[in-house]
Amino acid sequence: MPALGFTSKVFQVDTLDMGDGHVEQIVKGGRHLFPLLPKAFAGVSQIGVIGWGSQGPAQAQNLRDSLEGTAIKVKIGLRGGSSSMDEARAAGFSEDDGTLGELFDVVRESDLVLLLIADAAQASLFQQVFDALKPGATLGLSHGFLVGHMKNVGASFPANVNVVGVCPKGMGPSVRRLYLQGKEVNGAGINSSFAVEQDIDGRATDIALAWSVAIGSPYTFQTTLESEYRSDIYGERGILLGAVHGIIESLYRRYIDEGMSHEDAFRNSAEAITGPISRIISKQGISAVYEAVGADGRGEFEAAYAAAYPAAHELLQEIYDEVSSGNEIRSVVLAGERLKAVSMGKIDGTETWRTGAAVRAERVEDEIPLHPFTAGVYIATMMAQIDVLRAHGHPDSEVANESVIEAVDSLNPYMHARGVSYMVDNCSTTARLGARKWAPRFDYVLTEQSYVQVDDQAPVDESLIEAFKSHAIHGVLAACSELRPSVDIFVE
Repeated sequence: MPALGFTSKVFQVDTLDMGDGHVEQIVKGGRHLFPLLPKAFAGVSQIGVIGWGSQGPAQAQNLRDSLEGTAIKVKIGLRGGSSSMDEARAAGFSEDDGTLGELFDVVRESDLVLLLIADAAQASLFQQVFDALKPGATLGLSHGFLVGHMKNVGASFPANVNVVGVCPKGMGPSVRRLYLQGKEVNGAGINSSFAVEQDIDGRATDIALAWSVAIGSPYTFQTTLESEYRSDIYGERGILLGAVHGIIESLYRRYIDEGMSHEDAFRNSAEAITGPISRIISKQGISAVYEAVGADGRGEFEAAYAAAYPAAHELLQEIYDEVSSGNEIRSVVLAGERLKAVSMGKIDGTETWRTGAAVRAERVEDEIPLHPFTAGVYIATMMAQIDVLRAHGHPDSEVANESVIEAVDSLNPYMHARGVSYMVDNCSTTARLGARKWAPRFDYVLTEQSYVQVDDQAPVDESLIEAFKSHAIHGVLAACSELRPSVDIFVE
């Protein structure tokens, strides 16, 4: 990955000691920075938000609220006759006041165009969007998917526009929900990465930073759009969505086979992950879970960790290869055509999730068990994901957000509230497809390889445990936690 570094003419750039021998530059967010937005958005009179999927509603409303009282207008662009028109109107955007219009009309008239339509739609429409952009405009992306697709097909951005990325490390509903909670707690929101792909006039960095601040990011760190799409698409297929689903399915069956009731099997698998394990990681870091299982549980944790890590690492490396080669992007584009005729199937119909609905109805939060075996499997998979990203040169902030912070602070709370479908299907189509594709693979390798190793009482590889205890990610998370808002996301 290329060396990173940036300066801002508007915002204070801070440094964050990642605790592993290097420092990253960041911009801390907060509502006290909103008066700086007009200066950072210099030359921008209209922001066109194109699309109304996972990110569109959240970012459009956050931008509108943050820019209230300024001369900058936020306008939604949708295809004529789109079923999302009524949803946009319900959120306060309308044709009458000039804040809602046809997709390409909004692209043509906007100074900053945030292209937030589905990834497959970007792949089919990007050239038309490029043709409609005003010379000197800024194109904004919240995902590097389009960069990956253009790399596959040999396309390039127009030479007369800025191209930037601001990529929230959480689903759209979390971006909006935490922004609203941030009215009471300054800076509450979802962290974002930013990237400058093309800067024709020296304004691109400050425009990207202003966009990130305006949607409520507590802190913004730098990446590239290629690094972002590799880590993001990979992470969704890994611990963020696909892996955690597969882990829970495999553990639920295992615990029933060991004699637990169906309800207790769910409590000790899904509830343990989305409850105490996620809460501890969010507030105290990964290593704190190891401490929390206690002396009596550490042997079981270590056996599970040592058995799960190699299988998870091998599968996660395969996923990274599929993403970086462009194969996963191609599969999403192909799926986009299929989904025009057949919608995605549901993913919460198994006995696991039917049991979960009953368990949640009677949940006593403080009584959810912290099962050491569950903790070992989940954390081994999380650590394997971290190691693959670090081996490929991704920045520490990106690694921490894509493998840990997004999982415990944005995504798992949705599963905790209403199950796996509520988590996965509030995400992008690309994420939903990836979770469905790879979750069964995690279920398979854990069941067929890792759990067999445990049942055969194979010796624990102590080097894996020592590597876990001394891992640099613990210091990285400690540094990131200093910037974490005090508010926890509330999911209705």
